[in-house]
Amino acid sequence: METVLVNAETKPHVVFVPYPAQSHIKCMLKLARLLHHKGVHITFVNTEVNHKQLLNSGGPNSLDGEPGFQFKTIPDGVPEGTPNFMYAVTASILVNFLDPFLDLMRRLESPLTCILADGIMPFTVEAAEKLKVPIMHFWTFAACAFMGYYQAPVLIEKGLIPFKDESCFTNGYLDTVIDSIPGLEGFRLKDLPGFIRTTNPNDETYNFCIECIKATRKVSNIIIHTFEELESNVIKAFKSMIPHVYTIGPLELLLNPTKLEDETKKLDIKGYSLWKEEDGCLKWLQSKEPHSVVYVNFGSLISVSLEQLLEFGWGLANSNHYFLWVIRPDLVIGESASFPRELQELINERGFIASWCSQEEVLKHPSIGGFLTHCGWGSTIESLTAGVPMLCWPFLWDQLTNCRQMCMEWGVGLEIDHNVSRDEVERLTKELIGGDKGKRIRSKALEWKKKIEIATGPNGSSSLNIDKLANDINMFPRK
Repeated sequence: METVLVNAETKPHVVFVPYPAQSHIKCMLKLARLLHHKGVHITFVNTEVNHKQLLNSGGPNSLDGEPGFQFKTIPDGVPEGTPNFMYAVTASILVNFLDPFLDLMRRLESPLTCILADGIMPFTVEAAEKLKVPIMHFWTFAACAFMGYYQAPVLIEKGLIPFKDESCFTNGYLDTVIDSIPGLEGFRLKDLPGFIRTTNPNDETYNFCIECIKATRKVSNIIIHTFEELESNVIKAFKSMIPHVYTIGPLELLLNPTKLEDETKKLDIKGYSLWKEEDGCLKWLQSKEPHSVVYVNFGSLISVSLEQLLEFGWGLANSNHYFLWVIRPDLVIGESASFPRELQELINERGFIASWCSQEEVLKHPSIGGFLTHCGWGSTIESLTAGVPMLCWPFLWDQLTNCRQMCMEWGVGLEIDHNVSRDEVERLTKELIGGDKGKRIRSKALEWKKKIEIATGPNGSSSLNIDKLANDINMFPRK
């Protein structure tokens, strides 16, 4: 039975703290809206730069909120326009975020019930201790990737990471099977999240991840954006380690607009996007046959070289299939995305280039036959929700783990070598759209789509877990 808290005077007040990146903000905003629908007051804390981007994308009134749902900001800690801005902000999280956040919390008009923070915002654990309030961590990753992060202290203790020297990248060391990680039996080092791939114990990304895990291991309430049927073994393992585990994905289906019509009208968040979404691509898709288009998007943070861009471009064009390609203004490292005249002519014939789009709407469109993706978890779970098979080109972070699961466990993906070549892109695109293997993984993707609909339907595992989460928050003491 759905839980809705109704007594306004006793409603819990939860502060959301997302990691300052597109997919994390989008995922946490969806959970915030779901809990708000169940009677929880929400304060959503963005960094100043991302708050400004959301307003630019959605319009000046898009974050006005409504009673019981407000947006607040804290500084990014680095000047806007700093080179490699996201990496600079990530480093800033460890040293610059705690004090401004505590100051903001102390200025809130209504008492704080608990903090619900992104798992990679480690300062929130110390903040909760200082404020003497409960804390929950939300890992917007797959459970398997989260487990790869969570077990970092064990890998360090066993001497497996950091790597001893550069030869470990080429001598087969990455193929070492790690049988000591619960729920990830048969995983190799190469299947774990990319933070482990360093020989330098002082590497900033490596140490940031270690700090995140040290913090999240102190948290007894962990939320994961997955569903039990997809990752049952690793979820079972987590439940033996952590007192309270909530699997609540995919949020897209739990946040059905027909169920939340009033909130949808009042909280006009424009697809939760930091960039303006183009509508022209959806019109272009209307003229295409079912399952005839490859959708290509490498997410909000990944950058590629011009050489890699051209290999993808020629491979897609030579496949003779239609493709919708999202090319952000900052996608190519150090230069603009430009194509030679001959390739541009082929793109004009078979492709549509957009700077950003509503990915969920695109993936649900019947003309989409496959998704060429960097394997970020937001993109992966949206593709599974839509029943769309994938071409996988993982880059770093959790993407390596997601790719392994898509291709080896869930049967919904074909992997492209990191050293991308146009011939391989052409061959795999043809296989995905028209080949026997492509048909098999499309069938498997549709099976997962059905399982997702059950998990998010009435009495499904994710629906029940959302209700349990709301109930547990309501049980926290009020100040």
